[in-house]
Amino acid sequence: MSTRFTAPTRPSDDRPGAGRARTAAEPLRIASVPSTHVYVRHLRPPEGPSPFVHLPDPDPDHPSRSTTSKWWPPVMLRPEWAATAEFDVFHVQFGFDACSPQDLERLVEVLRERGKPLVLTAHDLRNPHHPTRELHDQQLGVLLTAADAVVTLTKGAAAEIRRRWGREALVIPHPHVVELDTMARLRREREQRRTDEFRVGVHIKSLRESMDPFPVLRVLDETLAELPGAVLQVNGHHDVLDADGARREPVLAAWLEEKAAAGRIDLRVHDFLPDAQLWEYLASLDVAVLPYRFGTHSGWLEACRDLGTTVVAPSCGYYADQGPVLSYGFDESHFDADSLREAIRFAHAARPDHGADVEERRAQRREVTLAHARLYRELLT
Repeated sequence: MSTRFTAPTRPSDDRPGAGRARTAAEPLRIASVPSTHVYVRHLRPPEGPSPFVHLPDPDPDHPSRSTTSKWWPPVMLRPEWAATAEFDVFHVQFGFDACSPQDLERLVEVLRERGKPLVLTAHDLRNPHHPTRELHDQQLGVLLTAADAVVTLTKGAAAEIRRRWGREALVIPHPHVVELDTMARLRREREQRRTDEFRVGVHIKSLRESMDPFPVLRVLDETLAELPGAVLQVNGHHDVLDADGARREPVLAAWLEEKAAAGRIDLRVHDFLPDAQLWEYLASLDVAVLPYRFGTHSGWLEACRDLGTTVVAPSCGYYADQGPVLSYGFDESHFDADSLREAIRFAHAARPDHGADVEERRAQRREVTLAHARLYRELLT
């Protein structure tokens, strides 16, 4: 790994946010944007003391107060917050799509003036919520150019960062998403209820820009009709599938309603699922198909791996680099129906277990913690 950071001159005590001197034994204070996201929470060890702490997310409605849930839009990315807050390292994870490139440049200037190292974890090299890549590329360009260290989740993403921006990224894998005790319980329950049913799920949520489920669903409908015990379950939100939904997709909704009425699809329409219900749902599936035409990495994929649900992932992005998946051809320029059929038929016949067990995830989380602690110490030494 290479960085651009040189040891800063520590600000005197009359500088904003300088605070008292800290001892070497104290955990490092990390301004992580955000701190309450499940990915960030699981950067700390599963048990025992942590070598670093994440500052609480400020409440967007009352920036002087902390919050335990609401963090959007991220207050920490405001230059005025970064100018006075007490922290050792500023680590951007998510949320910078709420900022203009000019806002990010001002943030970088503040961090440089204070001698605070900037770390970027590049989760998305293509924003799944943006129809085109130009704005996200500009935002990434500011942060990747200025960052003292760059982290990403896969070797494929690191190679793209090297090719496009000339930066070497430290590759640290995505930790588990489902809590370890929940993961253990739902895996036990999966073993106890094994049947001849083969349940394939497609979750269309509220149809963010990266999703194109229609061609995927048509192939799945045809393919599963030929397989014994196969069920296609489609979950979507009210705003897309209700007759009066604010973002209703009439063609897709009508097709799903017709197939559900004919008994071809188990259609479930609901609002955003709380975590407990979401994990129960994912654990009930044998296969989860990701209907993405662009993207980079997926926390959904990691949650499925936690629960023992096989993932069928598109060829775009670096999903196959995250862990074992079945792949099919799908990106912005093509859709390979035959590869999707082949992946589903293989999953039906072989019932592969591509998941990660609890102890594997526990050990991985410890390594993830140590990797971040080493990085932070290196930047501050």
